[in-house]
Amino acid sequence: MNSMLKRRRTLLVGALGLSATLALAACSGSDSGSSGKSSDGGSGKSASKLSFLAINENETIPTTLTTLSKDECKAQDAAQPLEITKQAQSTLDQQLQLLAGQDALPQLFISANAPSLNAQLAEQGTLQDAGEALKTLGISDSVLPAATSVIENLYDGKQLVLPTELNIEGIWYNKKILADNGIEVPATWTELTDAFAKLKAAGIQPISQAGKGGDGWGVTRWVGNYIARDLGATALQDVRDGKAKLTDSEYVKAADAIADLGKQGYFGQSPTSIDYTTALNTFLTGDAAFIYMGSWAVSNFSDETQNKVGADNIGFMHFPAVDGGKGSADQMPANVGTAVAISAKGFKDTATQDWVKCIAANYGTVALRDSGQVTGFEVSGDTNVAPLSQLVQDEIGKTKESILWFEAYFSPQATTTSQNDGGLLGSGQLSGEEFMKQVQASLGS
Repeated sequence: MNSMLKRRRTLLVGALGLSATLALAACSGSDSGSSGKSSDGGSGKSASKLSFLAINENETIPTTLTTLSKDECKAQDAAQPLEITKQAQSTLDQQLQLLAGQDALPQLFISANAPSLNAQLAEQGTLQDAGEALKTLGISDSVLPAATSVIENLYDGKQLVLPTELNIEGIWYNKKILADNGIEVPATWTELTDAFAKLKAAGIQPISQAGKGGDGWGVTRWVGNYIARDLGATALQDVRDGKAKLTDSEYVKAADAIADLGKQGYFGQSPTSIDYTTALNTFLTGDAAFIYMGSWAVSNFSDETQNKVGADNIGFMHFPAVDGGKGSADQMPANVGTAVAISAKGFKDTATQDWVKCIAANYGTVALRDSGQVTGFEVSGDTNVAPLSQLVQDEIGKTKESILWFEAYFSPQATTTSQNDGGLLGSGQLSGEEFMKQVQASLGS
């Protein structure tokens, strides 16, 4: 193992204090292992295929699994060929609810956008506790302690999902655009909005952010982070616990701040027509100065076919402090991103169990090697780390306290309302008060 890889492991293990979550997420549930041979000695025919339900917006996970099927997990694929189907992230939760109701979840699938739905599926017995699965297979050590800590803090001590990502979130910026316009990296909200105004006056789009349909989470991340910086790290937990409401004036203030960015046109002319891929492309082609994004996008940043501004030209900043706020810019949004879940029914299939073993042993290495993706899995062998991946690891290592995203404690219905309305907030079509009323109403129902 080279020194860089050793440093990676040290940094990730040092992030045990993280108490955050994931990030953000047409398909069939056939061949989901419903007649598989169970791990407790039951008999039956194994599923003919390993069905994996992916999302359109994430290419790294299916690409990595496909690579594994051709190399490290070639034997597992021969016994149970990998079959990938895709779903739009905006409709993933509804699809999972439908499939669970039919007892037809595929063996592996992208876990729900709303953590509460994952917990619900586990309680219903359709989602396999991933931590228990790894324990049963004797491979619990394949997941890094930092990732385990993040997941368990989200799910009340349970490790319900597999960490195919270990992410930080923040604001990425185009170094050249800032330098050309005489802008120092902003440290406060006031400095950031001043930078936006200067860029807009120069004819440069300040922020690239998706706001179309369920991709509105790109805008609501701004709301959640403003709340954390202004009211403190536990502000959204207070809403969950009934100590506060999103319609309280101090919470509306945060949404109003983001609505004002929309009214000024800082998110572009029509955020409601921009999806995730387009927003990312706008930033990577140099047509916007800033984008709020998780470190899962480092694989895109490191891809020369996508990144036209150059990886060396991309910088990272923490979401800035709000003047007089109770929170700190050192509190890092962190999550396990687009995680993978195992169906309880599928895990009874011994061929699927073999796949889970192989994925746990090799996914982290292949994802880092091929896509520059930092995951929650152990890495083996010598793997070169790209500069932006190293930046992510360094930030993870420095993080002492982390925070959740806006919808982390929301129900599926409230999550859908928030993310669907995010684009309207980012375009200035909804006021902060109107936005918060609609999300709070969904929480109440």
